[in-house]
Amino acid sequence: MVNICFSGNKAVFEGLLMSIMSLSKYSDEDLNIHILTMDLSDENPNFLPFSDEQFEILNEVVKEKNPNSKVQKVDVTKYYVDTLREGKNHKNGYTPYATLRLMLDLVPNMPEKMIYLDVDTMACGDIKVLYDIDVEGFDFAATKDYMGRFWIRKTYCNSGVMLMNLKQIKEDGLFEKCRKMVNDVKMLMPDQSALNKYGKKKYIPFRFNEQRKIKENTIIKHFCKGIVFFLPFGFHIYNIKQWNREKVHKSLKIFMFDDIYERVDKYKESRPSTFKRS
Repeated sequence: MVNICFSGNKAVFEGLLMSIMSLSKYSDEDLNIHILTMDLSDENPNFLPFSDEQFEILNEVVKEKNPNSKVQKVDVTKYYVDTLREGKNHKNGYTPYATLRLMLDLVPNMPEKMIYLDVDTMACGDIKVLYDIDVEGFDFAATKDYMGRFWIRKTYCNSGVMLMNLKQIKEDGLFEKCRKMVNDVKMLMPDQSALNKYGKKKYIPFRFNEQRKIKENTIIKHFCKGIVFFLPFGFHIYNIKQWNREKVHKSLKIFMFDDIYERVDKYKESRPSTFKRS
């Protein structure tokens, strides 16, 4: 069994669906997927948790490949409200849902080893290759951040794909330290910066979090922000997600997910209300 964790809200369902479809496509393992979500609609009408109908679709997708696989909803609203809602980064321009993984030490009965994935990731190979990496003695394994090495430091890691050792994380009090920093210090990328500061990291190759062009051995493609340099001194920053189909085709020249686009289209036709963002 491979334990996997995502976080997000109803508005990013299409990205989540595509990511889980890709995981299921390339893996024959039982997938045990936990989705962290919360309801902050009292503050913002768009901050709604994933719906029960959306979870029905996600379970259909994984069970079609393997009946033993499952997708579970983990509502962490209370944990977030109690720990981070009044902090300095609650309204910092990034979605508060990005920080939900910092609640995992508070949620009972979580697996000791899990892969965390941002919803803007797509599997290009078997996720078990990542899951089987030894993280004994480390809080998590992650790749370096491609853009971070230019703007922050060369050892700065990207937390959009992490192989987490929750047992070690709890022993080290990592998430507790991160929550305190996120509450106390205003930051551009609060959760990622806190994880970089306090985490005992094992660096792994870019094939597990490919932030640029897909290679033959890529396991995870991450559709995060990218940068293109122009001679002599120019550069352009782009932010194309896997659900931006036309840009993925025209700008990134990626066509390997076309079968997944077709599957998503069928769900959009049969259950259009499920894809409403609010």
